[in-house]
Amino acid sequence: MHRLLLSLLLSAMLPAGLALADDQQEAVAAFATVQQVFQHPRCQNCHIPGDSPLQFDASIPHAMNVVRGADGKGAAGLPCTTCHAEANPPDSYGPHAPPGAPHWALPPPAHKMAWIGLPADQLCQLIKDKSSNGGRDFAALLKHVGEDKLVLWGWSPGGNRAPVSVPHDEFVAQFKRWADAGGPCPAG
Repeated sequence: MHRLLLSLLLSAMLPAGLALADDQQEAVAAFATVQQVFQHPRCQNCHIPGDSPLQFDASIPHAMNVVRGADGKGAAGLPCTTCHAEANPPDSYGPHAPPGAPHWALPPPAHKMAWIGLPADQLCQLIKDKSSNGGRDFAALLKHVGEDKLVLWGWSPGGNRAPVSVPHDEFVAQFKRWADAGGPCPAG
């Protein structure tokens, strides 16, 4: 009797276990899209390990010795907003005019969220780490990537800059799929 009961219980649980494994695999696959976006020049030029941002599609060091500063908004006397306005300038300013978006800045020094060259497993762990990401849970992270105007600028960078290569709605859907599954990370 006990074996029959155990057998019935295990067979009832097996499809759910398989479905859970499939969900985790889909979430890890969704993270590949997240990684592709986060490691695009539009994102990684400001998510840097040091204190000097990068620029252009080639991710070259920012001209004029620009630095992060104490709050991520530039050095004293040379804040980011000296050159970067609240919106992209008109096309008539030329292809290399400084781009703009609301609250133009780098992440603050305490939460650099630097992911240049990180393998997928390390990037995944870093994004989820509240001690590194400014205390954001998945809901706050989703809001950040889905609504923040500086993040959204990556899809409309102006000038001759390439926009993020994954459509924003697709990126947000994949980010949500990954987050809803608990943020499983790819194997290292």
